[in-house]
Amino acid sequence: MVDQKRFALFLATPDSEFVKKEYGGYHNVFVSTFGDEGEHWDSFRVVEGEFPDEKDLDKYDGFVISGSSHDSFENDPWILKLCEIVKKLDEMKKKILGICFGHQIIARVRGGTVGRARKGPELKLTDITIVKDAIKPGSFFGNEIPNSIAILKLHQDEVLVLPESAKVLAYSEKYEVEMFSIEDHLFCIQGHPEYNKEILHEIVDRVLRLGFIKQDFADAAKASMENRGADRKLLETICKNFLKGRVPAN
Repeated sequence: MVDQKRFALFLATPDSEFVKKEYGGYHNVFVSTFGDEGEHWDSFRVVEGEFPDEKDLDKYDGFVISGSSHDSFENDPWILKLCEIVKKLDEMKKKILGICFGHQIIARVRGGTVGRARKGPELKLTDITIVKDAIKPGSFFGNEIPNSIAILKLHQDEVLVLPESAKVLAYSEKYEVEMFSIEDHLFCIQGHPEYNKEILHEIVDRVLRLGFIKQDFADAAKASMENRGADRKLLETICKNFLKGRVPAN
């Protein structure tokens, strides 16, 4: 019998009422995107100070760090604890997929610099340009490496300085680091492969209601999603290939 693969999800955001009602929580959103049948997925609400015991880290095949409304450069106790755990996982060469806040945390842990986005926040469907020279054919990207990928984005911080040994895999007009990898075990994405249009729409409405964004910013965000969608299937495949060490067949 093949050993059951085990993964841990570090949730750095609480469930919104919408996500709870529609999907039963972010755990289900992430597992439906990155999980496969027969796997075991545990969630830890790191934003609430919930972490696995260090002695249990080795039983997991891979880890996913979610986005967050918190700043990755802050020193809240839970953020420092998360950095400590990521450092340990990095030393163990465990696979970690970092998304948005998670992407920035990995950069921070590896000695990069994160901070407020120099060209301002982004909340929309946008295209990121793939650095094809940085990606080996037959890697987790597959054999046909795309020129660009459409992805849903929601952030106000960015990786300002990459860690040494990191490779930029994608960039955009506004941000120099949209995706990066370090060695074979760290893969980081500034956008949200797990989001769909409905989740982002609800976030736009909520942050507008709370006064965090202006009406024209909200309108532009919704307009970006009007006539097309994110390349969710492609992003899902790339992330799964990475997490599970799959090399696509020719």
